Amino acid sequence: MNRNISEQRRRNMRAIKSKDSQIEIMLRRELWSRGLRYRKNVSTVYGRPDIVFIGKKIAVFCDSEFWHGYDWENRKNDFKSNQDFWIPKIERNIARDYEVTQKLQSEGWTVIRFWGNEIKQKLSLCGDIVEAEFNKKTNGI
Repeated sequence: MNRNISEQRRRNMRAIKSKDSQIEIMLRRELWSRGLRYRKNVSTVYGRPDIVFIGKKIAVFCDSEFWHGYDWENRKNDFKSNQDFWIPKIERNIARDYEVTQKLQSEGWTVIRFWGNEIKQKLSLCGDIVEAEFNKKTNGI
């Protein structure tokens, strides 16, 4: 492999954020503007949710399509190089997302997951969903 290509790939991969991504910031700003106060990336909550309402036991995850396997059965064939690495990696991410959701729900948490494009295209609706759950927990429903 050409050294320049691998260096460029390395720079690209290092630039990928695990927190404070564009979609997380968009959703957080929307929730903040609605007066909803949250904590972000709380390490004491299993799975380290992107947005957490600790007292209400609400965990919100902002999942990017690539890393979390959106439409996986159709998309996994899109990988043309290094399939032996990428396919198991993304499938493990999908399995981990399921495990995290199951564990949090078993502990009484409400888990809300949004795809990145959902947040980008329907930000207000995503905010409505979180706010409705927040209000439901606040009013004891």
